[in-house]
Amino acid sequence: MKAKPLIVFFLFLFSLAVNGQDTALDEYIREGLESNHALRQKKIDYAISLAKLKESRSLFFPDIDFNARYTVARGGRIIEFPVGDLLNPVYSTLNMLTGTAQFPEINNQTFNFYREHEHETKISVIQPVFNTDIIYNYRIAGENVKIKSVDIDLYKNELVREIKTAYYECCKARSLLNLADSSILLVKENLRVSRRLQENDKVTIDAVYRSEAELAKAEAARARALNYFESSRSYFNFLLNRPLTTKFNAGIPIEPRIITNLEKMQKDALEKRSELKKISHYREAGNYAVKLHKGDNIPDISGVVHYGYQGEDYSFTSEDDFVLASLVLSWDLFQGMANKRKIEQAKLELEKLDNAYHETEKAIRMEVLNSYYAVLAAYDEYRATGKRKTSARKAYRVIKRKYEEGQANLLELIDARTAMTEANSAHISARSNYFIKMAELEYARGKSVE
Repeated sequence: MKAKPLIVFFLFLFSLAVNGQDTALDEYIREGLESNHALRQKKIDYAISLAKLKESRSLFFPDIDFNARYTVARGGRIIEFPVGDLLNPVYSTLNMLTGTAQFPEINNQTFNFYREHEHETKISVIQPVFNTDIIYNYRIAGENVKIKSVDIDLYKNELVREIKTAYYECCKARSLLNLADSSILLVKENLRVSRRLQENDKVTIDAVYRSEAELAKAEAARARALNYFESSRSYFNFLLNRPLTTKFNAGIPIEPRIITNLEKMQKDALEKRSELKKISHYREAGNYAVKLHKGDNIPDISGVVHYGYQGEDYSFTSEDDFVLASLVLSWDLFQGMANKRKIEQAKLELEKLDNAYHETEKAIRMEVLNSYYAVLAAYDEYRATGKRKTSARKAYRVIKRKYEEGQANLLELIDARTAMTEANSAHISARSNYFIKMAELEYARGKSVE
């Protein structure tokens, strides 16, 4: 019976080392990506940019309008047509030559500039033939869509890193809580042994009091571990947009492993990091902006066709219809050098983006390097604490056996148990720290979301 708590304790520690990767983490990540409000906002921004791209594409198609107009006019300018002054002298000469009155005199004619009744019903079709503004604005809109898509990936990577870190913190907190429970079992067992030894006059009553004090100390440590677990779980549920008290039920990650090939990791990061992709799309949009402003020096060409009916009365016959077709060239010849200045500004923006790209490359290399060595240090710490845990456990077994046989005092037993508990706590923390550093390395490599 007296060995049972110790066996339970060591079985628990053994389970920490042999548990496989809990697939619950992947499920938590999926849940977090689906429920995050900020990520939904990023997706809405992407949808808006996609709608703007479709709007830009529509400008390549013809613009078709239908217009109907009916006008009633009174007064206005009067146009005089001197037809009598022009033809009467001719008619008089003809009458004189023929000796007849065959060609009578006519009066000058007048008519209103505006007809009293008029209608025009027509369909107009305007088709851009060549327009640099439409072409390059469409391409810029396309790059903006890609930028919004990269923004989604950027936020996803950051969110996944946060979820993984919170997950490993929860695993650590739960393991520390379990360790506290196991420590209480050990202290209770030590208290039972101390009482038995005191009853057999092998130790004095102060050994019992000291054991009771150690039990109170272990219970206080468990209270702190419980608080740590509850706060860790609350933050984890917050990231998943769940009720803060939702049960955390996940396994322990796989055994830490050594990593190598720093150069390959840096190369992967430069190929996959969304920050570089975003700057690349901004540069591409900047190139199109330069071409857009240069295109202002090139004429735009459009085709225009009008077909409809005109007349004083509403009638739609072959005598009333008309067709007008035009090829329109529009060319801004001088804008006060404003366009030249726009081109200069766009080129300077491109230069800024080039500098930002190179600076980001260096920063990413440094981030991967720092994360890489942080993982190596965490791995070495994990191995060292593992050896410390094994030695402390063996030492505790020896001292406990001696104490039960009356060959060691209580202080030695307490020191051995404290050393074992601290060693196991350090090993749990080192294990969690390793996986947190791995999550940071995955983020630095651009592999948080595949």
